[in-house]
Order: sequence, then structure tokens, then C-alpha cells
Amino acid sequence: MKKLFGTDGIRGFANEDPMTSETALALGRALAVFFRNGGHHKILIGKDTRRSCYMLETALASGLCSMGADAIFIGPMPTPGIAFLTQAMRADAGVVISASHNRFDDNGLKVFDRLGYKLPDDAELKLEALMTSGELMKNRPTGDRIGRAHRVDDAAGRYIEFVKSTFPKGRTLDGIRLVVDCAHGAAYKVAPTVFEELGAKTAVIGASPNGTNINDGCGATHPEVVAAEVKRVGARIGIALDGDADRVVFSDEKGNTVDGDAILAICAEDLLKKKRLKDGVVVATVMSNKALENYIAACGGRLERAAVGDRYVVEKMREGDYGLGGESSGHLVFFDHATTGDGLIAALQVLAIMTETGKTLSELVSRYRPLPQVLTSVKVPSRKDLAQFPDVQKMVRDFEGKLGADGRILVRYSGTEPVVRIMIEGREDAVIRKMAGDLSTCIQKSLG
Repeated sequence: MKKLFGTDGIRGFANEDPMTSETALALGRALAVFFRNGGHHKILIGKDTRRSCYMLETALASGLCSMGADAIFIGPMPTPGIAFLTQAMRADAGVVISASHNRFDDNGLKVFDRLGYKLPDDAELKLEALMTSGELMKNRPTGDRIGRAHRVDDAAGRYIEFVKSTFPKGRTLDGIRLVVDCAHGAAYKVAPTVFEELGAKTAVIGASPNGTNINDGCGATHPEVVAAEVKRVGARIGIALDGDADRVVFSDEKGNTVDGDAILAICAEDLLKKKRLKDGVVVATVMSNKALENYIAACGGRLERAAVGDRYVVEKMREGDYGLGGESSGHLVFFDHATTGDGLIAALQVLAIMTETGKTLSELVSRYRPLPQVLTSVKVPSRKDLAQFPDVQKMVRDFEGKLGADGRILVRYSGTEPVVRIMIEGREDAVIRKMAGDLSTCIQKSLG
């Protein structure tokens, strides 16, 4: 069982175990050995705008170089940008220092293989074993076999051109006014450039990082901010990225929030019409609204569900060679273009549909009607098997019986935080909210 890696790499409070310089150093050493290809090899390091990234970046590079790998500093770059650059630069792996949508005082370490995919569970287990192995230190290279470190200055330009290439050739965003909220994160430079170079009139917010303001009252976790700005400036669409820009939430021209499920619905409908989805399949997670499943079926397609986490969505997409997948939280994966969730690429696919159809975002999503859904979290002192608590299990069974075929309940531990996640769907909002409150109280009493 993994102890360090969760659903999205290693994550924790910066400068406290496990998110320490010592962990980054050990990971660097382990990566250098794990991805050794017989010769001198290189591993990219990207980051977001958190203050602790400097500390972790230096330690990670030291570990890599100490075991014979070259460390290539990319600087602030969206997570999907590192996935792309790892492939484009023929690197052996890529690492992103980021805690995505979390507060600035958290941080994380995510790893991509040479093809730009996040590592599977078995690879992460092997890395953990290497990190704690005394054998690792017995064969340290010396002399000219020690690795080097250097910075790539044109990385942002390469990624910008790649993202722009995913927008239909011959089409522009001329005349479209949009708002982009960069969450004071990794996309604060590249995101405005992408939209402006395609011709959009771009109002930019959340693009002044200071090391501590990432995701602070802005970005994908606060879509009301971009929605308010859309209404203020009269924009056609608002695009809210998270701290590492691998997820995106939208605002339509009326200031209504449009989540990942709604975007999957309109993109699936578009691709199904064009017969560009293998077997008509879209991949989502167990958290996606049941209305998405119904909508895709009505369009002639089929929804398959994966475990929570964009990594598991991608794994299922790879298994079936499916082209579209994502999460309601805004991780959206377009396999024709990218190997992981990319907020900028997703935004361009939505804008492409808008320019092709001449419809506003509110018109495109008007037929998608999600079931009422409640999401809540319960902080717990430790991860105990929920099956051991009969009161919790009985309440879940009772609520499932009352909801019937028109609802769902999902109770699970977060992969990145010490909390139990509760999701309840049903026809009546007041009913499911009361259920969520009662279940939260039951879990607190049982696990507290």
C-alpha cells in the first residue's frame, strides 16, 4: 500500500512531513534511478507560484544530479505544459511542484513519464521503495557522471504554440471578449498570451502572483469572481483556471457557472455529431452527475465511470482508446491533443464550438440539466475503514432506499486531504441537503 503518493502525487503542508526538502531530495534520487535509460538522462522540473516551490525545486534537483541525472528547470508552467514538454524535449520524465487548487501553504510533487502520462500505482510503489532503500546510496556516481542542472528559457513559448495549435486552423477569436482568471498561478503568463494571440479581447484577473496568493479567493475554486467580471465588462465567456491550470471552470455570458460535467456534455454532443468518439464513449468519474450519463445517452453515446482523479480517467481512456474524459471539478482531457487535463486546451475546444455554431455558452448548455447534488466534506483524525461503523453504513443504506433510482450516494476518503467526501444526488434539493447534514454528523460522531 502506498504511503506517500495519493491520487495526485505526493501532497502536504509545505515544510512539514512529507512535503519537505528531505522528501524532494529522496524523490529526486529515486527518479534518477527509476528512469535511468543506460546513458545520461534528463528530467524536467516545473512548478507553480508558491513560495515553497523554490525550496523543493532545489532539493529535487540536488537529488537528481547526485544520482547522475540532469535537472532541467522550466520555471512556472502549467502542469499540462510539463506533460507536453517532457514529450517534446525527449526527456525521461517530468516533475511538477504544485498543490493544484489548494492553498499556498500546501505543496505537492507530481510525476510524468516520458510519454507525458502520470505514473500508475505500481510505479509509484516502486518509487516509494527506492526512496527508503539504503541500497540507493551505495552506488552514487562521481566525477563526470554526476548530473548537471540548467534552465530552459523558451519553454513557455513552446507550450503556447502547442496550445494554440489545438484551435481549428483558419479560425480566430477576433471580436470575442473574454475574461481569464489565472488564480495567481502557473498560467499567469501563458494563458493571456494564448487568447490574445488568437485574437480575443482578453480581460485578465488573478495574474499577479506573490508567492502566497495562489488560489486565494480566485480561480476555479472561486468561479463567482470570474462570473462577476464577465458581467462587469460584458464578456462572452469567463475562464477560471486553478493554480496549476490543469482544470478549468467557466462562466457563461450571463454570469452563470458552468462546471466540468456541463462542458463534457456539450463537447460530447459535438464530437458524437462528428462521429469522432470511439464507440461513442465518454469517460467521467463516479462523482459526475447522473444527468451527464443521461444526456450523453440521449445524444447516442455512453458514459463510463472511473475512480476519482484525472489519473484514473486517463487510465480508462488509454485502456479503451477513448478520446474524451474528465471530472466535474474541471479536469478535462482531450486525447487528440493532450495526455492529461489541460484547462487552456479545454477552453479552446469550448470556444471552437461557440465560433463554429454561433451560439453563446448559455445556449450550448441550456439542454443539460443536472440533478440537484450536494458535496460536503467531514474532517477526520484518521482514515479508518468506514465499513467498520454500522451506524454510518445503516444511514447510507436507508438514504439509498429513499432516493431509489433517481439518486446516488457516494462516501469516500479524499486522496489529498484528511477528510471524508460525501456526495448525494436526488430530485429534491432540500431532501438531499438534510441527508448530507445528517450523514456528516453521523460520520463525525463515529470517527471523531
